[in-house]
Amino acid sequence: MLRTRSRIALSALALTASATLAVPATSVAAPAPAATAAGYSVPMVPEGVPVDALAALAPAIAGAIAGPADVAAGPQAAILDQAKALLASLNLPPQIRSTLERIITFLDGSGGGGPEIPDDGPVIAQFLYPSIGKGCISASADSIGTALAVPGPAQLPPPGPASGQTGFVFTALGTKEPTEVQNPPFTVQWLNLDTRQSGVQVLTNEAKINPGGPATLSAIVDTGRGRIAAVVSGSLTTQADAESEPRTCSFLPTLGFFSVA
Repeated sequence: MLRTRSRIALSALALTASATLAVPATSVAAPAPAATAAGYSVPMVPEGVPVDALAALAPAIAGAIAGPADVAAGPQAAILDQAKALLASLNLPPQIRSTLERIITFLDGSGGGGPEIPDDGPVIAQFLYPSIGKGCISASADSIGTALAVPGPAQLPPPGPASGQTGFVFTALGTKEPTEVQNPPFTVQWLNLDTRQSGVQVLTNEAKINPGGPATLSAIVDTGRGRIAAVVSGSLTTQADAESEPRTCSFLPTLGFFSVA
């Protein structure tokens, strides 16, 4: 289970960083916030709040996404029951309780609304909390991983998601450039709660978002329009230079909830 504390608004770095950052284990600096996705939305967990309860949702959501879309109760019900059980049974901090309530209203379709969106720049849906990759920078230094989704149409990530598509981006802070072959791969599992479409997509370095590091993987996915639940996780392999040995590490899953208009 993830035992760290979240830092708010890391997603802008995933599209703009060009310098390698030396990030000590379980610590990270917070850049300026990015625009949030329109429509139904679930905000990122505030800084300094333990995310253990939310991380516990990851296996349930991943299992629902991986399952058949036409099961009797539907994958949406499995996620919703898990969230309601956590909300009812745990003595949660107010911020975590508020986020769980937003997840429930997102999943059952009763949320509505959404924040004001700036006129310029891509709309960015940040995932709920950063992930941790043990030993990703060195044997004694972990990496903070940030995930975001960009509903189309948008120009980023390259070549840009079209209408009805979503661009997913994952950045491992402090790491070197990813190798061309990622084995095992890094993936996003997604489920459209309104159409019941789902899938698994490998994130790659094909877009070359941050040459030289930090390692940034991305993919553009045909999610369709609707409310999307997504889980990003997997392994990352990086290599400092031709003389260095590749380094492979694994990141714990992080959750994203957003809508594609």
